[in-house]
Amino acid sequence: MQRSLIRKEVIPFLLMFGSLILATLITDALLHQFDLAWIGRWLGIPGTLLILSSFLYSLRKRKKISFGKPKTLLTLHETLTWIGALFILVHAGVHIYAILPWLALIAMLINVISGMTGKFLLDRSRRFLAEKKELYLQQGLSEAEVEKHLFWDATTYDLMKQWRTIHLPITLAFGVLGLTHILSILLFWQWK
Repeated sequence: MQRSLIRKEVIPFLLMFGSLILATLITDALLHQFDLAWIGRWLGIPGTLLILSSFLYSLRKRKKISFGKPKTLLTLHETLTWIGALFILVHAGVHIYAILPWLALIAMLINVISGMTGKFLLDRSRRFLAEKKELYLQQGLSEAEVEKHLFWDATTYDLMKQWRTIHLPITLAFGVLGLTHILSILLFWQWK
């Protein structure tokens, strides 16, 4: 029996996102366990710098810079963004006390989810559909029967292809909210 696109691709994607949340909870718990929770307050800075560094891939992709191999920069983008998001999530912890940090955090999480959709799901899902279609055709099914068998998988894939319509505006919103949060901290933080 063949597995569906949801079981083969979507559930592993959700597990990857869940690993980010789990790593955040474990890191935050360890910091509190060893009375190092104050470190979390400072993790926002390296987290932000890592995420900003990850934009080298976007600059290369849009031909704003010419150095670096796109594949290497994509891997760097994904790694730096994941670690940066982890640092920012630990930084946020459960100590968020104002609307601006909440909005920035939510925008970052949506941005991470939409970025992971592009990385983990789309290419693999396209290949999965092509393989499944080829298998059905080899079994002697007609095009109409193949389309009927692939309807839900194809619908799932079509919905996932819409990720860029979310990813780019959310990246911008996250950037604006994050920058506003940083500026408000610089202005109002009791620097001691």
